[in-house]
Amino acid sequence: MRIKCYLKEMRIHHYIKNLLIFVPLACSGKLFYIDKLIMLLFAFISFCFMSSAVYCINDICDREMDKQHPSKLARPIVNGDITVKSACIFTVILIMLSLVFNLFCFNIYSFILLLSYLLINIGYSFGLKNIPLIDISILAAGFIIRILYGSVISDIQISNWLYLVVISVAFYLGFGKRRNELIRQEGSNTRKVIKKYPLSFLDSSMNMCMALIFVFYALWTVDEKTISVYRNTYLIWTLPLVMLIFFKYSLRVEGNSDGDPVEVLLHDKILVALCALYLIIMFVLLYVFR
Repeated sequence: MRIKCYLKEMRIHHYIKNLLIFVPLACSGKLFYIDKLIMLLFAFISFCFMSSAVYCINDICDREMDKQHPSKLARPIVNGDITVKSACIFTVILIMLSLVFNLFCFNIYSFILLLSYLLINIGYSFGLKNIPLIDISILAAGFIIRILYGSVISDIQISNWLYLVVISVAFYLGFGKRRNELIRQEGSNTRKVIKKYPLSFLDSSMNMCMALIFVFYALWTVDEKTISVYRNTYLIWTLPLVMLIFFKYSLRVEGNSDGDPVEVLLHDKILVALCALYLIIMFVLLYVFR
């Protein structure tokens, strides 16, 4: 039972976000370069441990306020299944494991990015989450750091257009999460920053970010460098599917959802199917029709 509590606190289902680490390698057409793939596997494990440590730190800091939250109340640190002392020790262990696995793919930039992710999230847990826009910026930075982490470890530079796509997606997800927290009023007494966001601002910001995603993605597909690397001009035809994925996500977020990206994805079979179809098509375009 105690092991299950620690596994639950690690939020393993959220590791799906860490798959972003593989994006630079996958988009380079070098996914099957074994040496790079092995290093990224170590990097993935390292980042998973670090992200779990961040979740623990946040739950330790917010444990008293989260007792008033309908869903966060079930978290092991919040409900007392894991004591604060044990949680602190567990957090240190997770950080140490993360740094150890990072040594297998070590370069100075990966170490800096890993510590940057830890430090900005410590700042988030200790008060920055109460400042409008700063809280969403930190959430978005987590996605961007994952991409950069995968890039420096695989030694692959990805297109600036793709970075802009990731940045736009990250802010879109952040605004969507805050929107639904505001609509559902979950944690309104525990996360004061929610009340500082007008609903109209969150709606317009989501729409703006979604439009930017489509524009930046389209520009990436028709960029001369992209075409020269993949030696085909078919990537632009994936844009309608990308649009459909985000339309479906928006439909879900603006319906009965808490706005958490992982929860939205895992609880919508159609959205999962659309994402799987996109990945299959991209694999064929990047690795078969070259």
